[in-house]
Amino acid sequence: MTRALILAAAVAPLLLAGVAQAQTPPLPPGPSPWDQHRYQADQHRYEMDRLRVQADQREATARQIELQSRLNRMEIDRQRDLTPSASPYAEPRALRSPEKERALRQSATERRRATESSVGQIDAWLDRRPN
Repeated sequence: MTRALILAAAVAPLLLAGVAQAQTPPLPPGPSPWDQHRYQADQHRYEMDRLRVQADQREATARQIELQSRLNRMEIDRQRDLTPSASPYAEPRALRSPEKERALRQSATERRRATESSVGQIDAWLDRRPN
């Protein structure tokens, strides 16, 4: 009987240790808790390198866009210098006879009056009282 108790006392912890081992959660895969700071530093370094590369790419893209816009502007300026000016005030106006000048002024006055009358009708319609 004593032997059975001693044997039970010796075997019971072994059996319970297996049960206790099964109840503890397994360690997550990855670095051990002692080396975790090393891996975390590596992750930070890799992230910083990635961000630096990304910033360099953005800077290169910005430089490329700036260069392209400068070239486009130079091309526009070159085309502007080659084409004759479309502005009516660039060259001196041709001299007209007084009759042509008077006819031009009268037609401009008539156009202005027609525009003012149509705008007056629109304003009157907008200012009407609601029903």
